[in-house]
Formats: sequence, C-alpha cells, structure tokens
Amino acid sequence: MFNSKVFVAEFIGTFALVFVGLSATIVANGDLVGVALAYGLTLAVFVYAYGHISGAHFNPAVTFALALNGTVKWVQAVFYWIAQFAGAILAVFFLKTLVEPLGADMGKLLTSGILTESQPIMAMVLEAILTFFLVNTILYTMVEGKGGVFASWAVGATLAFATLVGFLFTGDAINPARTLAAAIFAAPSLTSVYTYVIYVFGPLLGATLAVIVSNFLNGTAEEIEEDDEDDVVESAEEGA
Repeated sequence: MFNSKVFVAEFIGTFALVFVGLSATIVANGDLVGVALAYGLTLAVFVYAYGHISGAHFNPAVTFALALNGTVKWVQAVFYWIAQFAGAILAVFFLKTLVEPLGADMGKLLTSGILTESQPIMAMVLEAILTFFLVNTILYTMVEGKGGVFASWAVGATLAFATLVGFLFTGDAINPARTLAAAIFAAPSLTSVYTYVIYVFGPLLGATLAVIVSNFLNGTAEEIEEDDEDDVVESAEEGA
C-alpha cells in the first residue's frame, strides 16, 4: 500500500544521510571521526524527526529486516526501497554536480576498503556484522519501544561506531542504497561482483541474523515471564 508521507520521509532521510555522509568523506581528509559523526548525527536527527512517520529506515537492509519480522508488509517494503534508492541516487548526483567542477576527488564516492578486493569474503562478513549491530539496535530501541526518547541517539551512535570500525576495511556501507547510488556515478564498481556480494548480500545477511536473534531473545523473555507467573501461582497456592 502506497503512503505518500512515508515515501517522502524515506526519500528525504536517505538523501540527507547519503549527501552528508559522502560530503564528509570528500572533505574530511582522512578524519575518520568526522565521517563517523557525520553519518551518526545525521541518522539520529532524522530518526528523531521522521521516526513517527515512516519508522525512519533510510536503508534497504533495515526495511528488509522489518519486512521479515512483520513490522511492515512486503508490498510496503517495495515503496520504501524505491524512495530510499531514489533519495540516495539524487544525493550522489547533486553532490557530484556540486563538487566535481571544484576538482574534488570523486573516487572517494566509491565504497571500498582494504578488504574489498584482497579478502572479499571477510569484507562481506564484516558488513554483515556491522549491519547486524545497526538492525539489532533499531529492533530493540524503536520497534520494541525500549529506547524511549533516546532511541534516535542510540541508532545514530550505532552507525557512528560501525563507521569507525568498518570504514577502513570496507568503506562501511551497510546500506545498499548508498553503495549502488555511488556506484552509478563512479564506474566500474557497478559492474563488479564485489559490489553485490559484499555490499548488498552482506547487509541483507546481517539484517536477517538480527531478526533471528531478536525472535529468539523475545521468545526466551516470554518463557521467563511465563515461568515467573507459574512460580507466583504456585506460591499463592502453597500459601493458601
């Protein structure tokens, strides 16, 4: 079911995340902390702003996870993905148009790191792990509602530390929209199998694992609550 408000929120949020993050990558001159803060703070702000409208996914892997656990329907997920890819593509196009005439190194738009070609399987595993962290935080702070007013900052902080850990190794995409949008304007990476194995399959794998673990932990919590209730009932019966 198409919802124009959700579409616009996802489009704007993804545009902002990709535009600010890649802008920081171009101008930071190796300042990894600056890049991490750019991504983390942007995500935190727009989760806070649009979380009540669309859930503030801004990432196809996050939408995939929330479709897997039933938070959104698969038909809805398709419109999320269209908005996210459109926002990311427009962000990269605008950034390229803005800075390329100034002589900026557009090669920095590429999503790659020291593991991308030398150890692609390890790069994929790292992308999966970092995506797992991000989706896990989203599931427990936003979907489960346990983060309260601090949920957006928890999600933003997770992306920030994921960037600190993964940027040098893989370019730390953990967002297929960002990767494919950059690849369109920085060929030949769009034709590389690594683009899809590492930066699409890796995040989707991590998102899937996060949902599996969440379901397991929630099931365990329910069992504990049931056991506690049984103990209360038994104690009451013994007291009677």
